[in-house]
Amino acid sequence: MSSTVEYEKKSFRSGFVAIVGRPNAGKSTLVNRLVGQKVAIVTSKPQTTRNRIQGIVTKPEGQIVFIDTPGLHEAESALGRQMMQEVAAAVEGIDVLLLMVDASRMHPHADDLLLEKAKRFRGKTILALNQVDRLPKPKLLPLMDAFAKAFEFEAIVPISALKGAGCDELLGELFKKLPEGEPYFPEDQVTDQPERFLAAEIIREKAIQVMYHEVPYALAVMIEKFEETPKLLRIQALMNVERDSQKKILIGHKGEMLKKIGTEARRELETLFGTKIYLGLLVKVAPHWRENPQKVRELDWRFQLEGLARNEEHEE
Repeated sequence: MSSTVEYEKKSFRSGFVAIVGRPNAGKSTLVNRLVGQKVAIVTSKPQTTRNRIQGIVTKPEGQIVFIDTPGLHEAESALGRQMMQEVAAAVEGIDVLLLMVDASRMHPHADDLLLEKAKRFRGKTILALNQVDRLPKPKLLPLMDAFAKAFEFEAIVPISALKGAGCDELLGELFKKLPEGEPYFPEDQVTDQPERFLAAEIIREKAIQVMYHEVPYALAVMIEKFEETPKLLRIQALMNVERDSQKKILIGHKGEMLKKIGTEARRELETLFGTKIYLGLLVKVAPHWRENPQKVRELDWRFQLEGLARNEEHEE
């Protein structure tokens, strides 16, 4: 009986947590793991997360709104600069900063670029050391020690985002640091991203998985049509690349590559949306779009939604 009373006394905590790390640290994998389903695309290529993805975890003790961010890197293109602006914007107004490093690829020293983010952030910071299942304990302890000496973290938690080890402990540490408060979202909601955006991201993920090395960063997907009927969801997507050679790779011999991308994306989208889907894919060359700030903005889903809203108002 006493445990029930204690539980009822516990207050509900809620807040925003930004996950910041180098490209391929496993941030998107962690978001998907904690949310319990896919809300962020996962590929073996670095720097494939371009927008802030919000994944929502609701438990009896509270609600965490996770913001996944692009990997920290030196930005050289307009796209790279926007990605780093996404990171800066994600850190504004959050309650806890979660730094994430791939422990299996780290030397036994702290990461200065990451620590710079922690030092600038005025709130509480937790460090997650990912992929510890790939690291023998004698190597893990010096790494934890180096980070502990370099910065006063609220907690340092070894995890495996892929296998789930340490993830419950990480959630526990995060909940402890959040302020008391009401939930921001309904308990059954797992993301705030529009369905159009999730569709574009899944198509992009499937294309990246079958593409050659250069194409992932030159590829942007726009959803041109998203029509729902009682029995069918009709999606028309435009895949932008920078060169004719990339367009040929995407389409493949007799359209085989495009067909494969479409089939794999449609299967996953049907599972995600729970309905039959017609998916049409087009490929277009938009030369040097990553170097063009206006083009980068046009290919951003927020900008696309603003445009859709304006069109709807105009039609009315």
